[in-house]
Formats: sequence, C-alpha cells, structure tokens
Amino acid sequence: MSEEIVRAEGLKKTFLLSKKQQKIEKTGETRRIAVNGLSFSAYRGEIYGLLGPNGAGKTTTLRMLSTLIRPDAGDAFICGHSVVKEPAKVRDEIGFMTSELKLEGFFTPDYLFDFFGAMHGVDKNTLQQRKRDLFSKFGIDKFAEVQVKNLSTGMLQKVSLVISIVHDPTVVIFDEPTNGLDVLTAKVVTDFLAELKAMGKSILLSTHIFSLVEKLCDRVGIIFDGKMAAEGPLEEIAKGDLEKSFFDLYYSIKGEMV
Repeated sequence: MSEEIVRAEGLKKTFLLSKKQQKIEKTGETRRIAVNGLSFSAYRGEIYGLLGPNGAGKTTTLRMLSTLIRPDAGDAFICGHSVVKEPAKVRDEIGFMTSELKLEGFFTPDYLFDFFGAMHGVDKNTLQQRKRDLFSKFGIDKFAEVQVKNLSTGMLQKVSLVISIVHDPTVVIFDEPTNGLDVLTAKVVTDFLAELKAMGKSILLSTHIFSLVEKLCDRVGIIFDGKMAAEGPLEEIAKGDLEKSFFDLYYSIKGEMV
C-alpha cells in the first residue's frame, strides 16, 4: 500500500459573519461553518484533487493544511506532523501556492526567490542552482530584475509558483492552480504538476474545473458545504463521466430533481 503523506481527521472551521456580510447575504446568521468534520488521506507520489463549487470549503481546508489558519476542531498530519501541534515542521515539508498570494510590487523575482530561499534555510549554492533551473523552465529569467508591479498576471503566477517550491518541498499544495491564467500559462503549470508527480512529490490541489481533475488527479474528494460527499480513486468517482457523477451526487444530496 502507498505511504500516507496527508491525513485530515475531522477538520472543522467556523467564521464570524460581519454585519456587512449579513446584509449582503440577507441573513441573520452570525456564524458560518466553512468546513464541517472533513476527513481524507492522500498518498506519496499522487495528485489528490479537492473538487467542489465556490464556497464549498476547499480554500479553507487547504489553508488549515498549510497552517495559515488553525482548525476549530480536528487535526491534520503532513508527513506525520500535526498542523495543530507542529506547524513549523509542517511548513518545512510543504509548498503552498494560491492566486491570492500578494507580492510587494517593488521587489524583483530574483530578490524574492533569494529572500524566501533564505527563510527556508536553503544553502546558497543549492538556491542559485534551483533559481537557474526554475527561472529557465518558466521563462522568468528574462524578467528576473523586473519589479513585480510591472509583470503580467501570467508571469506573476509563475513567480508565485517557483517561490512556493523554492525549498523543494515533499508536499505541494495548490489552491486553484490555473485560476485566472491564460491557456498557455495554464498548460505550463499543469505540465509542471505532472512533472512534480513524476519526481515523487505528493500534490494536493483544489479546483472547480472537471477537466483539470480528469487530466491530473489520481484520487479525488468531492466537497459540498464543507463536508466530504464522496472520495476515492478518480475512476471510481467519475464512473466514466466526472461532470455527470458530480451533479448526480449534488442533486442527490440536495434532494432536488435533475
């Protein structure tokens, strides 16, 4: 059996709703459960996809796994380390990328790569070699000294990606990896995910795009309203047509007619 790399056990996270949010959503609720008792496992050398609509709890789940926010209940283990009790050790093992990553506009890709590499304790020789390899692969080398504020959206996404894996992490976590990208940049990113898998990395991604899951993922977890609705190998979940299986499950849970 494959080695378990990520294990989530009953993760739960609740957020307070501001007065403004309550007014916009026309609700009297003061709290919202974003993730409600979520459990799943991902294994070494596989790509695991969390698939669900916007607001399902995917991003909140990945942020808990990445130690950016603390679960209200439950725990998760990355390479055997608890996100609750050993967050520093978890951060050593993971690379986390999100389209919401904000980089200071006056820094350059060259500076940022060195800065984050030093933060992770990567020795200088290794850091410079990784910079050469990754900058060349993603075409960043020509823009290495250009300030971030002057980069295109696609190039900025590439810079964010290489920074997230500067320390050659065991587990790579991507929140909506192709969100907002043009087709060429999206292909570069998806090809690189496949390459990371071939290198033996474990990859966990969230998405609402069926074709991305079908192209990349070995196993998938479908999440609705913060709960795991179905989980398993892609072929078992998809049953020949992932989109149809997804909506059949959705309407079954919601108790509505297709």
